[in-house]
Amino acid sequence: MRQNSSAIGWKQEDEEWIALAQSNDFRMFFIMPYTPEYLGDVRGMDILDLGCGEGGYSRELAAAGARVYSVDSSSFFIEYAAEKALEECLDIRHFVRNSDDLYGIPEESFDRVLCSMMLMDCEDLQGTLREIMRVLKPGGKLIASVLHPCFYGKEITWSGDDTEKKVTVEDYFHPVLWERALYKDVDKPVIWRHRTLQDYVKAFVACGFSVTDLTEPIPTQNQIKKFPGLGWLQKIPLFLFWELEKKRGGNGEG
Repeated sequence: MRQNSSAIGWKQEDEEWIALAQSNDFRMFFIMPYTPEYLGDVRGMDILDLGCGEGGYSRELAAAGARVYSVDSSSFFIEYAAEKALEECLDIRHFVRNSDDLYGIPEESFDRVLCSMMLMDCEDLQGTLREIMRVLKPGGKLIASVLHPCFYGKEITWSGDDTEKKVTVEDYFHPVLWERALYKDVDKPVIWRHRTLQDYVKAFVACGFSVTDLTEPIPTQNQIKKFPGLGWLQKIPLFLFWELEKKRGGNGEG
């Protein structure tokens, strides 16, 4: 498997990252519930969970009746995900692959590819999108979420409390990558990458995708009751979801 900065950074994460990810309020109370809702009814679908991490989405999708392939560049995450799937008696196929080199995974195999909070981490975005295009069935869809590039980045700062937060953008166009830990209690840094909205959309179009939906999810009052820290997301979005369709006859050679 080819090495790149994205894969190298994530390979150093371990049990500590998994424990923090599974206790992070934004992930557990907002993104984890919202993503399957955005995907809709997946019964009978073939789904690739690309950049699966600890495999939480894969397990939920398999439990909902999908046939799931779970892929990550970290062998540690894949071993953990496979063990958890076995414990829960879920039939999920697991692979250690870079997102831009899905060798051994056949073309036109999936109704959906899920990229939850991972496209912003890819060193080779267009290579990843070409591989997604290759493995999607004609008319299949990519569901991708990222940290909202307008409101999160190296030169973007938040101030205020959970309900009256303000965001200051000092430079939207130029910060490209930087190193920082994923969580404040984790010492191991990973590489963060900033891409503008036009960077993403131009890459999608170049690889043959049609943008069929874009959503900036807003938390419900019930979610805010569980985690008051979500309250400010009713005013300023932190996450961005795309639904992208593989054009029939598309080959990702754009």
